[in-house]
Amino acid sequence: MRNRLKIKLIQLTKKNVMIKRFEANVTEPVLDDLRMRLSQVRWPDEINNSGWNYGTSLDYMKELCDYWLNEFSWRKTENTINSYPNYIAEIDGSKIHFLHIKGEGKKSIPLIITHGWPGSFLEIMKLIPLLTKSKDVSFDLVIPSVIGFGFSSKYLQPGCDNSFVADLWHKLMLHLGYEKYGAQGGDIGSGISTWLAMKYPNHVIGLHLNYISDSFRPYCSNEEENSNDVKEYKKDLEKWASKEAGYAYIQSTKPITLAYGLNDSPIGLCAWIVEKLNSWSDNKDGLENVFTKDEILSNVTLYWATQSIHSSIRIYNENSKRPMIFQSSDFVQVPVAYANFPKEISSPPRSYAAMGYNITRWTYMPSGGHFAAMEKPELLSSDIKDFFNSL
Repeated sequence: MRNRLKIKLIQLTKKNVMIKRFEANVTEPVLDDLRMRLSQVRWPDEINNSGWNYGTSLDYMKELCDYWLNEFSWRKTENTINSYPNYIAEIDGSKIHFLHIKGEGKKSIPLIITHGWPGSFLEIMKLIPLLTKSKDVSFDLVIPSVIGFGFSSKYLQPGCDNSFVADLWHKLMLHLGYEKYGAQGGDIGSGISTWLAMKYPNHVIGLHLNYISDSFRPYCSNEEENSNDVKEYKKDLEKWASKEAGYAYIQSTKPITLAYGLNDSPIGLCAWIVEKLNSWSDNKDGLENVFTKDEILSNVTLYWATQSIHSSIRIYNENSKRPMIFQSSDFVQVPVAYANFPKEISSPPRSYAAMGYNITRWTYMPSGGHFAAMEKPELLSSDIKDFFNSL
């Protein structure tokens, strides 16, 4: 990362942990190289009028490439990133990039929010003003980049799974002075936040999720496991996996083979990510009904500039070795809220989730999909506020 980014660092120290001020500034040669590659794309062919039926639409990718090359401004994205306080914390040899925004209310609740894949910390940005501006009860937000994602460091040893990252998050919150705090997450962020709450219940005051991993299996009886609603849920999971989970099988088994192409081709990288944005969002058959081109390309360019596609997808491999199969002693004891968005890729029945989580709030949302923080920030932030205010 040091070879590809100019980083302005202001050193801070606290409890023997190095915390430094950070400013995003991708070097111009990196952006020049990106533009050169975009100008020389070798496009594949396509079955006539196939749209998105075989994967990412060729017509849309050509439109997006033209915008990326001729109109998109990464510097504008950087200005938005740098308008907030950014830091790098070095904990146990890992460098964690995070935003830290203090709430403006008379009372502020510390809250760590974790993104997923193929997202980044950028997907949380819309929540910042919604959660920090209240004059009564607001939130002190900590928004980290998962190890291997974005400006955080890459972990080059086996073992960097959700549980491993949760340990780092807890140490980060303690070093920031938060003995008690809340946690929120979707996608991979849901798994990390779940481990955080389960391992540190004396510190986590509440857990808010908008996704529960499809690998989740609570400790329960055969009768409970085979109830009608659970069987229907598993049937829906199998149906979804048969059409949509090819990416996960590759990323869980042979991530580096995939990464050679995605790390070398910006269009290949973009197409891999855009397909998920299209398939998993509540976009009413129009991707830009929920995401702007600038939002899409900001996220993809972050992956490109930091060369983090392989380091991000290999967490799938690590998590496959430790899926969320709860043992008899595993239970999330802290209060848990679940925001159930209708176009989420999978949502377990409340009764099934309650076998592993202390569910105290379950909200059925009127619209929205897998990328709730970007798609429906008002709905998500309102549910987060109501839940933590009730504790």
